[in-house]
Amino acid sequence: MAGLLQDKVALVTGGAQGIGLAVARAFLAEGAAVAIADVRADVLEAAAAGLPGRVLPVTLDVTDEAAIAAAAEQAEAAHGPVDILVANAGAAASGPFDKTERATWDAMLAVNLTGVWLTTRAFLPGMVKRRSGRVIAIASTAGLVGYPYVAAYVAAKHGVVGLVRALALEVARKGVTVNAVCPGFTETDLVAQSVATIVAKTGRSADEARAELAKSNPMGRLVTPEEVADAILWLAGQGAASINGQAIAVAGGEVMTG
Repeated sequence: MAGLLQDKVALVTGGAQGIGLAVARAFLAEGAAVAIADVRADVLEAAAAGLPGRVLPVTLDVTDEAAIAAAAEQAEAAHGPVDILVANAGAAASGPFDKTERATWDAMLAVNLTGVWLTTRAFLPGMVKRRSGRVIAIASTAGLVGYPYVAAYVAAKHGVVGLVRALALEVARKGVTVNAVCPGFTETDLVAQSVATIVAKTGRSADEARAELAKSNPMGRLVTPEEVADAILWLAGQGAASINGQAIAVAGGEVMTG
């Protein structure tokens, strides 16, 4: 029996760990060929070695336009034109607004927002030309509501949601959908970094810090990468052909969009 994504080609940025790796695994299980892209070559190679199926590791900094063009060429040479882009690469930095330096602000926008714009710009024209494709940007509940002490990150993720909504309308009649998935606090490296920051600044234990983050989820727990990947898998499939311009929260009810 053919998988949901049989004969499709996907590229996942930030694909070496966390949500990106879970997405790659889910896509491969459904028959897709997957290029996993990440800025960390050593982690990337290890991740690719542990994945079954048609996997291509691509070292990529999503803020580097030339590198993105090269990655697109690599993916197409190995597997064919990319049908599904999952723009997942991201980073987070925290601190009071009045202590946020320009370099931090620029870095957060570069990775979390401009990186989505650059990668989408590289792959969307081909999808439009073929009149078939999916662009799925991984934003955050921080793209839907505000959180204190992460102003730059929140601003960037709100930008991602706005970008998705604008693009969705531009390509609505061209066979391509553009959506965002907005996870709440998820069991990833970013959350591990947040836990470490809380421990360092407050003296709480790691368990106490994790419990504090989990409190925001009405279910009282952190989201798993696999749960986020399932939502992305659905958006990538034919069954979600009429889902366009949406920002879907995967957060246990923390954020309810209408």
